[in-house]
Amino acid sequence: MTHWGVPFGLAALSLLFEAGGDSARLWLRFDRAGIAAGEWWRLLSGHLVHLGVSHMLLNVIALLLLWWLVGAGLSVAGWLLVVAVSVACIDLGLWLLDSTLSWYVGMSGLLHGLFAAGLIARRRSAPLESLVLGALLGTKLLFEQLAGPLPGSEASAGGAVVVNAHLYGAVGGIAAALGLRASVRASLPI
Repeated sequence: MTHWGVPFGLAALSLLFEAGGDSARLWLRFDRAGIAAGEWWRLLSGHLVHLGVSHMLLNVIALLLLWWLVGAGLSVAGWLLVVAVSVACIDLGLWLLDSTLSWYVGMSGLLHGLFAAGLIARRRSAPLESLVLGALLGTKLLFEQLAGPLPGSEASAGGAVVVNAHLYGAVGGIAAALGLRASVRASLPI
């Protein structure tokens, strides 16, 4: 069974934050100066606030699509762990490795983490599909690292795309999925 509460909760928060307009966006975005001043909520809320309505709708539609593809792969607790680890990896990556980035908004890094984790979780129930989709995800990430954002993505989002957030999110999703897999194996009786 697919646990739709997780994506609907993320989508609802994104819609709520978007309703706050520019003032909410400024107050909730990942903002390096704000975080350095102790505004820790930005480490989570920055992933749920967007550049505008079109950016938010693109991310929410992508979330629902990827959930339809891989949402049944983990339990609610497993997905919440994937969200937490992916967000932490994105935040650490942006903070430590992209020190010139002053602010960031959007769910796309988290989407990459959810997708990567879901593909790993579904590798046994849909091996060929997981392999093909994983290869496409890896190719997209490699393209972005070598050539920058996919053509048209900045125009459709309404602003700059931080491709490193996609990479950090995918790394977080993979780490969370592998950690969950290891914990399941460790709990099995020998």
